[in-house]
Amino acid sequence: MTHPDLFMSDFFDIETDWIDYNNHLNMGYYPVLFDRASDQAFSEFGFGPDYIAQTNHTTFSAEFHVRYLKEVKLGDKVRSSFWIVDYDEKRFHTFQELYHEDGWLAATGEGLTLHVSLNGPKPKVAPMPEPIFGRLKAMARANAAMPQPEGVGRKIGIKRKA
Repeated sequence: MTHPDLFMSDFFDIETDWIDYNNHLNMGYYPVLFDRASDQAFSEFGFGPDYIAQTNHTTFSAEFHVRYLKEVKLGDKVRSSFWIVDYDEKRFHTFQELYHEDGWLAATGEGLTLHVSLNGPKPKVAPMPEPIFGRLKAMARANAAMPQPEGVGRKIGIKRKA
């Protein structure tokens, strides 16, 4: 169940080309859906094409982990929450929940995003400017007041019996 103050993306349609031979959403397209939702959240901070054009800075994904909880099929509509779990002036740790239009949780995505300067011979992690960092901090404070979603920080592994 989502919190009323939590950022939620628009609904996205599942595209025909994304369906695999098992007749459900191929695993490679869950990150696409999370990325599209992230783009909507990022625009709240001030990131996007205009930001790159004006500042020569952007964001890069450093890591992303998906948990597949319930299959999504052609004809379904989904949307994603967006949480700031942790942050500093150069990075932010996010958590997303992908919800079916009927309200059930289909998947989660957890990532680490870097703020990057494109000035110089190669990209370099750099501090965010204050207006953007201020908006990110405000979302993080609002998210910290909510119960943390199940699955944050979960690692991959095979549970063994003792």
